Amino acid sequence: MKFSHNNRQIVPHQLSFNKLIPNILTMLALCSGMTSIRFGLHEKWDFAIISILISGIIDGLDGRIARLLHSTSTFGAQLDSLSDFISFGIAPAILIYFWTMQSAGGLGWTLVLVFSACCALRLARFNTMLGKHELPPWAHNFFIGVPAPAAANLVLLPMVLSFQSENNGFFTSTSINAIVLIVVSFLMVSKIPTYSGKNFKIPHDYVLPTLLLVSVLVASLVTDPWTTIATMGIIYAISIPISALSFYKFRKKNNQSS
Repeated sequence: MKFSHNNRQIVPHQLSFNKLIPNILTMLALCSGMTSIRFGLHEKWDFAIISILISGIIDGLDGRIARLLHSTSTFGAQLDSLSDFISFGIAPAILIYFWTMQSAGGLGWTLVLVFSACCALRLARFNTMLGKHELPPWAHNFFIGVPAPAAANLVLLPMVLSFQSENNGFFTSTSINAIVLIVVSFLMVSKIPTYSGKNFKIPHDYVLPTLLLVSVLVASLVTDPWTTIATMGIIYAISIPISALSFYKFRKKNNQSS
């Protein structure tokens, strides 16, 4: 807020704590992402994945809280992108490399580098689209390409599946993880529409079922976390072609009406 005095603008030297909450959350997400690397170096893979999941949850909250508190800013947007790159571009790549891809030598390192580079390109493209509202209203329900948090979870899906699988050799295979790295890297920089969820609205008749579903999800995460996390990752992967079909149907309908 600025005050005018003698034709001069005076900027207050104090800032409301509420304005800092979104940036504080972003920093917590960044720290959680960095901590996952530390767990990976000590081969505590379960804690490493939990740290990245915590980063993803916080990343989903900071932007919404910023809008609720009317504290969105260019600084916050850029800080969020840097945090995303560390937590979802660097940390998963390092975890995958030390978990299995280092046995592939130079090829393994090249693939994790490609993943990180695609994450950086995806975030850069997203930043250049900020503030552009020429898209029709329905298009704001979709991302272009797979977002970084979702990509991090997809690329770590073989590791999650290995926690409860008796055939660990399949999921720790460098070939399987190499394929996953290539596919997810492509999905990040592709123009395939994926569901956003930011503008998702729940009809009043579905509020109670939604709350019940959330309760079941939380209970499942507590009782059987790895199966639940793996199931969520598989469901998201299945939703990608569905979201693309939905996008093209909306676009076709919009073109016909115009």
